[in-house]
Amino acid sequence: MTDTRERETARKLDGRQCAAAIREEVRAGCAALMEQHGIRPGLTVVLVGEDPASQVYVRNKEKASSAAGMVSEVLRLPADTGEAEILATIDRLNADDSVHGILVQLPLPAEVEEQNVIQRIDPDKDVDGFHPASAGRLLIGMPGFLPCTPAGIMELLKRNGIEMKGRHAVVVGRSNIVGKPMALLLLREHCTVTICHSRTRNLAEVCASADILVAAVGRPGLITADFIKPGAVVVDVGIHRITDEATCIELFGDNPRRLKAVREKGATLVGDVHPLDGAARAGWLSPVPGGVGPLTIAMLLKNTLVSAGNRIR
Repeated sequence: MTDTRERETARKLDGRQCAAAIREEVRAGCAALMEQHGIRPGLTVVLVGEDPASQVYVRNKEKASSAAGMVSEVLRLPADTGEAEILATIDRLNADDSVHGILVQLPLPAEVEEQNVIQRIDPDKDVDGFHPASAGRLLIGMPGFLPCTPAGIMELLKRNGIEMKGRHAVVVGRSNIVGKPMALLLLREHCTVTICHSRTRNLAEVCASADILVAAVGRPGLITADFIKPGAVVVDVGIHRITDEATCIELFGDNPRRLKAVREKGATLVGDVHPLDGAARAGWLSPVPGGVGPLTIAMLLKNTLVSAGNRIR
């Protein structure tokens, strides 16, 4: 098999490098806030149950916030915790002046109404940016907490000098967490924005008209060559585990590192963009892993620092 990696033309949108820079800025900001005003930003994460992926995410958030100089707390509640008790926990955190950011790790147990929990968080401590008040502020262009993944993508584009004004941006996915806020943030930067989803007709044709393509559809390798305008900026939000060699070869060719990961570790990661097609067609491409993922936590820390700073105004 020919090594298709020789065809790669896309420049790398390095999320790890960008996130490291943001985290260093946050660390310096936390130190200054403590020195000048005696305020140490505090982030509390509420984790209900034992979901393995959530456990990993929360550990990463706890480690990152501590490294930034914040007070980091995780409240671990049993999986059978009722909604009333979760809401009471949030009420207590809302009233605690040492807590500047509250994050409820999703998903919650099926019997808990997610929106009731999100809406109970004080909007001034909503560092995830999911509260309806935060969404409303984003919609009408007022200052407020932005959802961390879309905000991180904007940082990635800006810090790499990507021109957005007047360009056509296509967002594939319409979730409240990524797709919708992503579209609004691109509009803020004067893009012409199209939102696509599972019922969009001629999806490949619409995507292929994009100067900036954000893939947040949740299907591994869906965005193939015919979805990508040559030279486009492609941001891959998806993350999926590939566990069989045949699919790995289909997506990565004879990439030895990826095949080794499947054979020895049992899986490798891929996004919503077909990695070989993306590398060959795009002008810029965010990798998976190492693209959007690291920025989500970095922006969570930034939001927490902003929340703490708001106390002195």
